[in-house]
Amino acid sequence: MMRRTASLLAVLAACAAVSCGAEKPTPSAPPATVYFTKDVSGQGVLKAYGKVKSGVTAPVAVKVHFGERGNTNYLRPEWVRPLVEQLKATLVETNVLYSGPRQRTESHIGLAKEHGFGFAPIDILDSEGDTTYACSTAHYTRVFAGDHTGRYHSFVILTHFKGHGLAGFGGAIKNVAMGLASRMGKRAMHADYVPDYDTARCVRCGICVRQCPAGAISLDPLRIDTRKCIGCGQCLKACPAGAFEAGRDRVDAGLFDQRLVEYAKVLADGNRFVYVSVLANISPDCDCAGRARKPFVRDIGVLASTDIVAIDQAALDLVNKAHHCADAFAQESGVSGDGQLEYAERLGMGSRKYTLVDLDGGR
Repeated sequence: MMRRTASLLAVLAACAAVSCGAEKPTPSAPPATVYFTKDVSGQGVLKAYGKVKSGVTAPVAVKVHFGERGNTNYLRPEWVRPLVEQLKATLVETNVLYSGPRQRTESHIGLAKEHGFGFAPIDILDSEGDTTYACSTAHYTRVFAGDHTGRYHSFVILTHFKGHGLAGFGGAIKNVAMGLASRMGKRAMHADYVPDYDTARCVRCGICVRQCPAGAISLDPLRIDTRKCIGCGQCLKACPAGAFEAGRDRVDAGLFDQRLVEYAKVLADGNRFVYVSVLANISPDCDCAGRARKPFVRDIGVLASTDIVAIDQAALDLVNKAHHCADAFAQESGVSGDGQLEYAERLGMGSRKYTLVDLDGGR
């Protein structure tokens, strides 16, 4: 367990605005508050959450990641349970694009229970479809989340802070963006805008033409007008013959970061979120990886904030400090997550400057 002195916490707070190449916030933007305890336990999560709970009203969803089969780094159920039981909350997730038990609702819930999360109701938010958030960002005119999102007045975004092969790290921003997006939304973040299609598979049923909101699809032969396509992925979902598939040209890390952040911003603007992040079992790999590498730093603690940018910046600073380097995830996996934070601050989602409040009394 990490022990931090009051002076070290003060140094981290003072350096937060300039670490990892952060932009200087405007003078009118005060530092955000991030609460910290080194107690990695259910009680530690409760202690941190208690500082940000104002305004959280029932029904409450706790957004977690249940871990992929074979992964051992995901949040321990005993760290999650006290908070969920205190709030009488529902555990929520969304289905994934790739094959495996988390691709379909029934097996996703089965895996969650297998991993110890059967102590509370589980809601796979996109199990019955999508809900759409209209927006105007650099990359999107609409954002797709699970249809059940609207069931909840408040969300506790309970994040396992760890690495990610494309984003550098997976923190609160990723837990909101990728974690609440429906499968259609996940496609929009990961893949090229225009789907690939196989004319040989097309059965000329016309469902894709009727379902396309942009009028971009025509038949005889099957064709997508790239000038009209908005990249929503509805054709992939609707086609009974599997004639469409996500584009083979995957996005680069910089563009992925922007798409990820924009999804998080739209969803955060449209819902009531507070953020709690657990810095333990910190691997270079995401919890989606069935063969994730072992943690590369010791367990650090639990953070809480109402500022999504500040909590991810504080988490990154603490991991960098524990790893004795300027960019731990770039060193461990070759990808820096700094672009997420720079873009999120630029979009006005929060501040990279923060005050770190020690909940352990400097012990």
